[in-house]
Amino acid sequence: MNTTTIERLLDVRDLTVEIETRRGTAVVVDGIDLYVNKGETLGVVGESGCGKSLTMLSLMRLLPNKIKVARGTAHFDGRDLQTMSNADLRKVRGGDIGFVFQDPMTSLNPVMRVGDQICEPLIYHRKMSKADARLRAVELLRLVGIPGPEERLMAYPHELSGGMRQRVMIAIGLACNPKLLIADEPTTALDVTIQAQIVDLVKELRAKLGMSVVWITHDLALIAGLVDRVAVLYAGTVVEVAPVDELYARPSHPYTRGLLASIPKLSDPPASRLSSIGGTPPEPGRRAKGCPFAPRCPLVETICHERVPKLEPLAGAANHRAACFVVQKMQEAA
Repeated sequence: MNTTTIERLLDVRDLTVEIETRRGTAVVVDGIDLYVNKGETLGVVGESGCGKSLTMLSLMRLLPNKIKVARGTAHFDGRDLQTMSNADLRKVRGGDIGFVFQDPMTSLNPVMRVGDQICEPLIYHRKMSKADARLRAVELLRLVGIPGPEERLMAYPHELSGGMRQRVMIAIGLACNPKLLIADEPTTALDVTIQAQIVDLVKELRAKLGMSVVWITHDLALIAGLVDRVAVLYAGTVVEVAPVDELYARPSHPYTRGLLASIPKLSDPPASRLSSIGGTPPEPGRRAKGCPFAPRCPLVETICHERVPKLEPLAGAANHRAACFVVQKMQEAA
């Protein structure tokens, strides 16, 4: 029996998502392959609009109108989420898979008390009584570090600070002790102190509950001490994936190098200019032929405009893969 398959909790293959536009069908997520092992934290990184959130929403079939999964599979704990019935998928959402959405102010119901929103998945998935669900809600608020949890159950979302609303979202995501927690930029718009607290909280809860985590972000610096592996997305494709230490020590794809170079460093001279990646990401449906990063790449060659590179292992590092003709050519020459 294949032990690698046993360890994998989530296995996504060739996931492709399309959107209907006035100009026709546009591919926004193109042939994504990802996996998450049991107890592992995967960081999904890239610029805004690269398909990070859309990829995870498509796994849960939470896509808006006119956006659909064109092909691909997403096996979670041995079952394909894409072919699962709606009734079975509802049992997975919020039960085995918890989701922390990007903006708690718009994700939380503004006319429901916080306590009722935490109790809802407990009553539906765990068949708890209202009294037991309320006790569990108090435990969860205490677990995520909210003071006075009994009183906070009666609060509405607008009565809480941004950091506390985010903690409530995490409490809802953790309510049913999920096997997988998907956190979609959970620290966006929070100050650095609260960001650090949320990161430490997720690390602590992951260790305590033994769950797997997918952390979506555009900030490579934020996840340095949080994740085990990193998948870098660009224009709806995975361009590089590696263990986090390996990625920081040996970034290979020009896009990954550009992201890391754009992080300010304390050692930089005070008057030095911040590094940036020139150009803009392609619009959905208007991606040029060949490598999607070719129009912005400082190492571009003729072949980059003609063919799409495959995600290939780097020499001596089977777990480190990059989709770049130039990188592969340099390895062959070495």
